[in-house]
Amino acid sequence: MRYASYWYGGKPGFGLVSGSGIIDLSRRFPRFASLRECLELGVLDTLAAQCSDFEPDHGIEDVQFDLPVPFPEKIICVGINYPARNEEYRDGSSTPGYPSLFVRFPGSLAGHRCPIVCPEESDMLDYEGELALVIGIGGRRIKEQDALKHLAGLSLCNDGTVRDWARHAKFNVTQGKNFDNSGSMGPWLVRYQRPEQLTDIQLTTRINGEVRQQDRTGRMLFSPSRLIAYISAFTTLKPGDVIVTGTPVGSGVRLTPPKFLQPGDVVEVSATGIGRLENTVVT
Repeated sequence: MRYASYWYGGKPGFGLVSGSGIIDLSRRFPRFASLRECLELGVLDTLAAQCSDFEPDHGIEDVQFDLPVPFPEKIICVGINYPARNEEYRDGSSTPGYPSLFVRFPGSLAGHRCPIVCPEESDMLDYEGELALVIGIGGRRIKEQDALKHLAGLSLCNDGTVRDWARHAKFNVTQGKNFDNSGSMGPWLVRYQRPEQLTDIQLTTRINGEVRQQDRTGRMLFSPSRLIAYISAFTTLKPGDVIVTGTPVGSGVRLTPPKFLQPGDVVEVSATGIGRLENTVVT
């Protein structure tokens, strides 16, 4: 099942994606404020089952997509999680023992088909296509073997990065990762049901139709299960929290010469079984 959060007629909503349309769950069940609340209460699939045979209320083209789960408490991102990415760092290091982590604010990410913004402070906005994990059942100190039981579903992320601002300081990338609307997430939440959805799916990033990044999730240095276990060791994961799992090689800063995003560029991040996240770049 696929679930989307969106705006329609100036009002927020959420629903079940069915073919080329959306069955509006928020209108039929107004006591639930958002998809996030449905995850917290564990009722999302129950609501969807009651409406799965209905005709769509909205066309996919007629809504403005929001983040799949709006207002997540935490968005925790993983750096250097593919072997070739690790090799790009010329410090002679072997595979790291622990994942590199940083955080993003919800306002730094736009929904599917919404514009992403080149800030006036820099001309070095870059793309990073990634798989996103959305937590459905919260927990602390989750065991690795139990981790996927806490997973609500999967989505996609363009971890847009303003490269020069990510290098202003010696030990952090926070400012370069959090310009308003500099990245995106979506298009929807695909419910996690079986390991095959995660174990070895292909992740691809295209800029104006040109493949720039491509790898398979089976090559991650830190698996989704390990990431959930490690992160929950120091912070309580809650329903709606997002873990963005890292990007393959091919980001614009690493090309010769570098190719940063320009106004009018179209960024597409796609993955087997999830779909395609698309955004156009604006100033």
